[in-house]
Amino acid sequence: MERVYKLHATLIKTGQHNNPHSLRSFILHCTDSSLSLSEAARYAASLFSRFPIPKDPFLYNTLVRSLTLSSPSRAFSLFTHMHRNDVPFDRFTFPLVLKACLPFKSGHHFHSLIIKLGFHSNVYVQNALINAYSACGFIDDAVKVFDEMPHRDLVSWSSLVSCFASNGLPGEALATFRGMQVVEGEKPDGVVMLSVISAVSSLGALELGIWVHGFVVRSELGLSVALGTALIDMYSRCGSIDRSVKVFNEMPHRNVVTWTTLINGLAVHGRSREALNAFYDMRRSGLKPDHVAFSSALVACSHGGLVEDGWRVFESMRSEYGIEPKLEHFGCMVDLLGRAGMLLEAFKFVDEMPTKPNSVIWRTLLGACVNHNDLVLAKKAKEQINRLDPHHDGDYVLLSNVYGGVGKWVERADVRDSMRENRIIKEPGWSLVHIDQEVHEFVSGDNSHPQWEEITEFLVSVVDTLKVGGYTPNTSIVLHDIQEEEKEHCMGYHSEKLAVAYVLLHHRDRKTIRVIKNLRICFDCHNFMKHVSVVFEKEIIVRDRNRFHHFRNGSCSCRDFW
Repeated sequence: MERVYKLHATLIKTGQHNNPHSLRSFILHCTDSSLSLSEAARYAASLFSRFPIPKDPFLYNTLVRSLTLSSPSRAFSLFTHMHRNDVPFDRFTFPLVLKACLPFKSGHHFHSLIIKLGFHSNVYVQNALINAYSACGFIDDAVKVFDEMPHRDLVSWSSLVSCFASNGLPGEALATFRGMQVVEGEKPDGVVMLSVISAVSSLGALELGIWVHGFVVRSELGLSVALGTALIDMYSRCGSIDRSVKVFNEMPHRNVVTWTTLINGLAVHGRSREALNAFYDMRRSGLKPDHVAFSSALVACSHGGLVEDGWRVFESMRSEYGIEPKLEHFGCMVDLLGRAGMLLEAFKFVDEMPTKPNSVIWRTLLGACVNHNDLVLAKKAKEQINRLDPHHDGDYVLLSNVYGGVGKWVERADVRDSMRENRIIKEPGWSLVHIDQEVHEFVSGDNSHPQWEEITEFLVSVVDTLKVGGYTPNTSIVLHDIQEEEKEHCMGYHSEKLAVAYVLLHHRDRKTIRVIKNLRICFDCHNFMKHVSVVFEKEIIVRDRNRFHHFRNGSCSCRDFW
């Protein structure tokens, strides 16, 4: 900035500060990428209201672009100044301003102005509108702009695919991708494929993911850092961490995000030691880990019960890299200590935190107390949560589970009554299986599946077979103090069991069963999966809310530590 100040001082001394052409050169100099853009651009923007700035769209557009990320409000003010002073717009003005004003969700207002000024048929402006509506969550408006476009280019299709993928509509994103090829014959580029890969990741559909990867290879797009990293994440989220490792090894170049994605993938798949080794390999490669990389390394230690390693990683943030731990890093340490059964140490760690713990950290402690049946500490954690976030359904479920685990049925019923009084509804458990491009959904206690009776009847026979092999249903989490036979009936219809029974019944030839679940898998279903993997000689991969469980030959990749 010192150079900017000196140059401006020179203009004033030489009397050129009122010369429009000199001011134009000075402002363009402030937007030079070699300078500290945010500060220099803000300084340049401050001149517009005090000096005779040329009515040059290029000049205004350039400065708006420079202000977009660092100061969107200034970019918006500059556009307003431009409009009031009759500076002509061009096809680049609105795309830049729409991007700058995303935080204000003002796409509808700009859309009206765009139509009024006659830019509504310009493909660049229309593409920007799709992106703006998408970023604000106005999906229908984005689709309407797309449908009304007289001409579309690759960016138009890419924008719509991204719109669906980023707003939780992966099916629609993939349908748009197919339409792009069939209807328009457009050849996708790397940007489109990133959105497509993101959609597949959300679905967790491995077969589709393998096809998309093949499409990338056939299209000769190359394994860029962005595409390679996205594929690593996709395979990990689809339950195939070995394919993630293979993509990583084939990449010619990697950055910190690539390494972090691999580390996190290995961690949630129960390969904690490999994840930690990858973290150290990244450091040895010369790359400096960031906050996210440290979080992934700590997650690996947490999922693997590597307490000493976790302390070393946590302490190295400050001692070796001068990085101050954030709340999520403290949360990872709480999770690490809690999972390892070191509950008193975890509570002490929270009490000594330099920042005030949030509800997530107390919820992590509550979960650890439930896993280790510590009712006293569980109540203490719940009291803290009540002060911060009293309406989260999972907290009540966890506390009721710990009461059930120690046989305190009256107290457990009181917790459930409290949920009803506060109108807190427990999120229903559901599971998905992808078979031959079809998705089959199962909901706990719901009989809407067309083959419900057939599946449940078969599931009963599966449970009976497993009992012969030593499986004993764990009924401690059932709500009421009812007869054991009734408890087993309640447990029998958890969504992941229904999903596995469906595959065993209708797709016996499949050696691997992949299930996606929205909640954390319960102890009984975890035990059920281990016995199924032995008796039926299957590999079962369950993706729950927190991690992946790979069941093979009667054991799980989590080593019963989850």
